[in-house]
Formats: sequence, structure tokens, C-alpha cells
Amino acid sequence: MKEFDLAIAFTWEYDEDFVELIERTLQSNGLTTFKVQYHNYDEVHFRLQNNELKFRFYLDRASDSDDRFLPLAKLISRTRLPHVIWMSGQGKIYIINNYSQVEFATDKATMHLEFIANGINTPFTIIISPYSRRKEIVFKLSELTKLGRPFIIKPANTTGGGLGVVTGAESLNDIFRERQYLQDDKYLLQEKVTPLELEGKRFWFRCFWAFGKIFPCWWNDITHQYKILSEDEIKQYELKHLYRITKKIQKICGLDFFSTEIALNQNGKFIVVDYVNEICDMRFQSKHFDGVPDDIVVSIIHSMMKFIKRR
Repeated sequence: MKEFDLAIAFTWEYDEDFVELIERTLQSNGLTTFKVQYHNYDEVHFRLQNNELKFRFYLDRASDSDDRFLPLAKLISRTRLPHVIWMSGQGKIYIINNYSQVEFATDKATMHLEFIANGINTPFTIIISPYSRRKEIVFKLSELTKLGRPFIIKPANTTGGGLGVVTGAESLNDIFRERQYLQDDKYLLQEKVTPLELEGKRFWFRCFWAFGKIFPCWWNDITHQYKILSEDEIKQYELKHLYRITKKIQKICGLDFFSTEIALNQNGKFIVVDYVNEICDMRFQSKHFDGVPDDIVVSIIHSMMKFIKRR
């Protein structure tokens, strides 16, 4: 049997740099890594089934977007134990972002209600049932007025790159039309949050939770460009609450690695505007205008490495 400390499944070509840096970092610190891709998927599945291959940790960045990787995900997660999965003759596999917790965390309607129950500020939101379950929309006209114009329409369970999200909705007709595209999904209607703008800065942030560490960044919701949030800026603008909110979100969702978007509005209130992104886009800023600052990517990988070593 061959054993590896971390296996990474991925299909997106832009994950190559991230995965390469993970491998280089972990291997230089005495850990072993293994890549699961299209070319070796069948072999990996067969060897795992036959106890010829063992992974201690598994990072799945494939099965959420490619159904061909689901059989492997099902094989690895065939018990209901959280994170620690027992496979015959193999011992333990720790799934980074356990599938059952991902399913819970990526339901925006569920997260919205959980956040409210735990005192986290969210945009004013109306949750409507799937079109397949109920074609008519039932809510008060006063609620629609409270949404303001324009407002946002987003599916509750369809995630990734803003898929299905409308940021400039104006009318009931927009709602009727959009919810028919994903007829089995709930939809959220949300007020559009306007962040504070001060000294040339737009107070919109993306905060990464990575294996017990928090990495907050400026993130422009219009240009999608990142900038590292410095310690001096955190003190100057009193932004430590970003850490408290992100930590509270992690306690709710239970994920090992995710990002969340938080805006500071003109009334000085922190509002979580995009709840939990479980597959973080890790393209390097040095190669992509809207990529994550390279130093943040490096820090996230080091946090992952320390997490694996501790366990």
C-alpha cells in the first residue's frame, strides 16, 4: 500500500498554480502529496477500493463542479462520521471541508437564518420557495418596498462565480423570470448594500478562514480586485470586528477553509453580504488582475500545512 499525507482532487486549469505551491510547500516540510485528476481518476478509485492506496487528508476541489468525481467522493465519505472517515483496511481519512457540512453551509437560506439567530447582521432578505413547489410568490408589498431598488436575486444552493445571481433586479417580473431558471432551488431576494466610501477606499472585505487562521482583505465588489488589509488600517478604521464575525461564521458552518464577504455600511454597521464560499478561488494576483494577493495564498497554504502536521 502507498500512503500520502494529502491528496488534492481538482479539474480547473487555474488551480494548477495553487496546487503546485501546496505540493512544493508540504513536500519541503517532510509531507507527501498526491494529485487526483482526469488522467488518473479511474486508477485512484480502483486502488482506494482495493486498499492499495491511502490518503490521510483529502482536499476535494473537483466533485462540486464535475459529477465524474462524485463516485470517489462517495467512496471516501461512505460513513456519516464527521470529517474522520473509516475505510476498510486503511485507517482514517480527514476530509477538508466535510461534505455534510458543505451541504449545510452552502444553503444560503439556511445560513441566513443561522446568522440572524446568532446575531450576525445580514441584508434585509425575503426567502421564497422553489418554483417547482409553488409557482406563485407570497409576501407583503411592504416587504418588496423594503428591499429597495435595485435589489438582488440569488439562488439558495447554486454557487460559484455568481451563477444565477442578479444584482440589478427592479420588479416582480424579474423575480418571476429568474426563479424559473433553477426551478428546484429556493431563492433569496436581498436589499443591495452600499458600503462606506472613505479616503478613496470602498469598505467591502473578503475574509478567509483557513485552518484556524483569519486573513482579511479589501475586496472591491465592482472591480473584484483584492488588496491586503494592513494592521495599521485595521487599527485606523477599527476593523477588528471582521475577525469576530468570521470566527462566529466558522462556528456556525464548521468548515476548515472558506471565505465570506463583509461590508461596512455608511451607518457603521458590519453586514455579511455573501455568506460562505466553500471553494475559494486561489488564483494568484501576480498573474490575474482579480486574483488573491500572493502573500495571502502562501499564508493559507502554510496554515494548511501546520493543520495537517498537528493532526
